[in-house]
Order: sequence, then C-alpha cells, then structure tokens
Amino acid sequence: MTYYVYLIVTKVKNKTISYVGYTNNLLKRISLHNASKGAKFTKGKKWKLIYYKSYSSKKIAMKEEYILKNNYKLRNKMKKESIKH
Repeated sequence: MTYYVYLIVTKVKNKTISYVGYTNNLLKRISLHNASKGAKFTKGKKWKLIYYKSYSSKKIAMKEEYILKNNYKLRNKMKKESIKH
C-alpha cells in the first residue's frame, strides 16, 4: 500500500498557516479536511494542497511526517514558494 505525507495551507486573516499529515488516500483526506471532518486543527477552513510525497510503507511515512512537522524552516520555505505560484 502507498502512503502519502502532505502539506496543506490556508489563509487566516493575513497569515498563512500550514498542516502536515499522512494518509493512504490523499484525495479523500484533503476532502475531509475541507469538509471540516479532518483533524481538529483543520476544521472550518479551506485548505490547499501544496506538497505531497509517496512512500511504500506506513512506518516510513510516519517518520517523514514527524520530520516535516518539526522542520519549521522547511515548512515556511514551502509556504512562501506556494504563495509565489
């Protein structure tokens, strides 16, 4: 089974906030976030997918999700890049 690590962003006031997660069904997961049925943090906001990467195992995906969640420098760089496009 394929697992995905993803980064989604949204605007709150004039600030861009991000959320990192992992899933085995990327399209369904993004739909759930946008329907306010995803993680508690994502409820009530419209999210845009700006990054995803696939992995062959859940264990590796969870490890990579943890790394991306805690690498604020990289997340901020990715957010800035998404604003430019």
